[in-house]
Amino acid sequence: MTFYPALRRFLCVSTCLSLPGLAVAQDFMMLDDILVRANLEATDPDRSGSTVHVATGEDLATAPYTRLGAALAQMPGLSFKSNGPAGTASTITLRGAPAQYVPVLLDGIEMGDPAAGKGDFDFGTLGVAGIDRVEVLTGAQSALYGSNAVGGVINLTSFRAQELGTAQRFAVEYGSYATQKISYAYAAKTERGEVSVTLSHLSSNGFSAKEENDGNFEPDGFRANRIGFFGQYQVTDAVTVGLNGFFEDSRGENDVWSGDTAANIGQDYTDRRATGLRAFTEITAGAFDHKIEASYYRSDRQSYSYGATAPSDFDGKRVKLSYTGAADLGASARVIFGADRKRESVEGEGSVTTLGVFSELNWAVSDRADLSATLRHDDHETYGGFTSARLSGVYRLQEDLLLRASLGNGFRAPSLYELYGPYGDAAMAVEKSTSAELGVEKRWGEAASLRATAFWLEAKNLIGFDYAATSCGQAFGCYAQVPGTTRRSGLELEAEAAVTERLTLKGNYTYIQSAGTGMAANAWAGVARHDLNLSAEMALTPDWTGLLTVERVIDRPGTLANYTVANAGVRYDFGAGKQAYLHIENLFDEEYQTISGYGASDRAVYVGFRAQF
Repeated sequence: MTFYPALRRFLCVSTCLSLPGLAVAQDFMMLDDILVRANLEATDPDRSGSTVHVATGEDLATAPYTRLGAALAQMPGLSFKSNGPAGTASTITLRGAPAQYVPVLLDGIEMGDPAAGKGDFDFGTLGVAGIDRVEVLTGAQSALYGSNAVGGVINLTSFRAQELGTAQRFAVEYGSYATQKISYAYAAKTERGEVSVTLSHLSSNGFSAKEENDGNFEPDGFRANRIGFFGQYQVTDAVTVGLNGFFEDSRGENDVWSGDTAANIGQDYTDRRATGLRAFTEITAGAFDHKIEASYYRSDRQSYSYGATAPSDFDGKRVKLSYTGAADLGASARVIFGADRKRESVEGEGSVTTLGVFSELNWAVSDRADLSATLRHDDHETYGGFTSARLSGVYRLQEDLLLRASLGNGFRAPSLYELYGPYGDAAMAVEKSTSAELGVEKRWGEAASLRATAFWLEAKNLIGFDYAATSCGQAFGCYAQVPGTTRRSGLELEAEAAVTERLTLKGNYTYIQSAGTGMAANAWAGVARHDLNLSAEMALTPDWTGLLTVERVIDRPGTLANYTVANAGVRYDFGAGKQAYLHIENLFDEEYQTISGYGASDRAVYVGFRAQF
């Protein structure tokens, strides 16, 4: 299979979707009565100038993937890279921007590891259990989220009751590599408050992290236990208080760079304890709405590699305080304003504090047009001030035909490891970026949807590892500023249609062009030029449903080969919210790598049961 026939087939499907009169299913990205975090306050998707990709809990539960990162990679613009099986280092890139430029938040808690080399979030330990919604906000978002939000933001929401009363979820799964998953969630909601708790366990014997075809033979296993909770209570008609958080304990085996030998079997591992807490108060006082938040995140990792005298300890913490106020300016405009303070610290590597102030104006220019302008200033105790801005707008040519545009700049301050770690350099400067996107979306009632988005991102002052640098005192290199400019530009296409009442087709295609000058041309994580995702879901009988997904990745960086991976699944609906299912990952047993030298799963079969009541 080559790229061009696949592209022709995809464009054919997209063209067919534009024909009126098709009996098609509703686009999962544009559900009724939902709000997205495209601005400082939740926003109707039709009034947002920024592109937002959404996956619901049902999307994640029925997708034939055991890992959250792999499921998210089926969205346009997202790529999942992993150093082996579950539990090994894994990241998400967005439109070619590496993980350190894509902050991840869970129920308002920033999840990036302050002790990690780049400060990014590791998707290696996170499954789909307890995640009820994912929103991917694209483009530079530093004006909303501060440092690091250069490529976009991923917002995760945990399971909560949607209606008054109680709701429960239970799921159990077993499959290849002796993988076991079990989870239970409980949620209750009253007129004045709500509470939810999620418990989950995942364990697997895994496969070799280093490529088995290169002679590596030791399976690298993983186990994780996680608890999450959310609660809020309306104390008075004007005051609501809340508390949410999570705790995760995990151990993941991995392989050192040299691979498996008889001497180091089971010697390479990482133990991790991650804790997140957030308390908030919402107050309505006259014409103003107020929100006060305090959040805490800690990642405590102990990593051991064969030959070391003792495990290496990486203990990072983040404490954030914030205030947000909002008020209506007449019937057509609303202003949001506030301030925050974030302190990150790493044991043995110091700490850094950033103060931020921000404001946003959301203006309904007419019944067809909406504009949003956001301005933020951050004062970093090492680098001083940086001002970021974003302007976005949407114009509804018709109720079902939308034009979107956004323009913004962003920045990333060096991580504590890049500054003060053994290979760090405290003299490095802030990375700076500018991004823009322009999109069009067409819908046919609840029948069909088609969306195209062109995007552009330029970054300067990138931080990379220079083997010739000597400022850190190491013999074989240091972190250093990379001269030159790097760019990512491209196009996203998305479409969905129910060809018949029983068959629904979805597809998306991402084209990414990389360019740059000097060393910066190769400074960012390599990304494929073409990424095509197709899926078909069919009601085989009133009770049986089948699903097939295919991903084709072409023109990859370096020596990485192109690949095509298919996943399949079938589920049986018992009614009353109960389902049994079977899914197969890597249906045709494709040999491929997402990171050079590290393996991916062979064909793997999983069976499970889930219930909601």
